[in-house]
Amino acid sequence: MISIANVHKHFGGLKAVNGVSLEIKKGTVTGLIGPNGAGKSTLFNLVAGAYPPTSGTIYLDGEDVTGLEPHDLFKKGLLRTFQIAHEFSSLTVLENLMTVRDQQLGEQLWHTWFNPSRVREREAEVRERALEVIDFLEIPHLTYERAGNLSGGQKKLLELGRTMMVDAKVVLLDEVGAGVNRTLLNTIAKSIQRLHRERGYTFFLIEHDMDFIGRLCDPVIVMAEGQVLTQGTVDQVKNNEQVIEAYLGTGRKHERRVAS
Repeated sequence: MISIANVHKHFGGLKAVNGVSLEIKKGTVTGLIGPNGAGKSTLFNLVAGAYPPTSGTIYLDGEDVTGLEPHDLFKKGLLRTFQIAHEFSSLTVLENLMTVRDQQLGEQLWHTWFNPSRVREREAEVRERALEVIDFLEIPHLTYERAGNLSGGQKKLLELGRTMMVDAKVVLLDEVGAGVNRTLLNTIAKSIQRLHRERGYTFFLIEHDMDFIGRLCDPVIVMAEGQVLTQGTVDQVKNNEQVIEAYLGTGRKHERRVAS
């Protein structure tokens, strides 16, 4: 679904992403982990169109999308959430979801004047879709709550719900579990699993919670110092000496030498 070929991103002399090549297979939930400063978020921003790469190529479902703007990628089915949720705080949960759907006739003045009945029909269709998403996420009690009043975890659920308002090919999740309590984190994990299993979603996610990664992801890709270090199952990467070295600064071999 996503293919990244020898991608670099430099900020002056800083090589935040330094020759990354990887693939996200269709229908998988792929995790991206690594220590702080590894280049994970920069890579996400490159894939999502927030930054153009310094060099290299990014493909979405076989199409070269290198350097496309986020709104163009949205139309092609690539969506993302953010580490810090971005919501319309003064709108309700229902209204936040309804703003996502494209091709809303009411956005065109011509239709509001000369075709108001069709505008109302389309708005009813969008509203119905939003209510279905709310039921799927099991948050009907929040339907008419202003988004600004939600907890951090509820805002993350709302962001996930917004990806469901369109027919997404792939969803990038940026630390969806950050600052979320265990109860809501379980709800988020269950929703991701259902979207993957029942609707065939492809997910690519950054996360630091290894229990969350282990529950959801296969494979797991590890980045360090702007490069891909290794990939495999969660157990394989957790027991990889290079991964331990990248996270802790000392691997087991060093620990064994100290112990002896």
